[in-house]
Amino acid sequence: MSKFIEWSNELSVGIEEIDSQHKVLLDLLNQVHEAIQQGRTVEVTGDIIDRLDEYTRVHLAVEESLMRILHYPDYERHKEEHDKLVAQLGDLRAKLAKGKGAIGFELAFLLKNWLTKHIMEVDQRYVSHFLSYGISPELSKNASWTQRFWRTLGKPA
Repeated sequence: MSKFIEWSNELSVGIEEIDSQHKVLLDLLNQVHEAIQQGRTVEVTGDIIDRLDEYTRVHLAVEESLMRILHYPDYERHKEEHDKLVAQLGDLRAKLAKGKGAIGFELAFLLKNWLTKHIMEVDQRYVSHFLSYGISPELSKNASWTQRFWRTLGKPA
């Protein structure tokens, strides 16, 4: 099946660790899309939203920690964007729990719009600031323990 959204250089912030985390989020979005295409939305959405919620919170905490450590001047506004996404995911989780129908389309639409806009616009704003503080855009050729950890969070148990 074709992917709902493909990773591209436009989505890259140029910092390998963060790009790796963003790729996992896109993979989860593609899993939602695949479930919709296969008519399995109801049976898999709960699991996907659980993994998405967990992974999103961890990823956002990493970004926010870097912003605080590196004294990113637009931290508060950026964090507000993150908080809105977490709230929207919580609303979708509540809808699912109340049996208000399949939320797959709503989840896919929210994530695709939020991720692409957020990564391509909002996240791009911190890149030069992070790099000016010496954050390395590349990691070693061998995956770090954190990269391996990120990859496991995005996969079903």
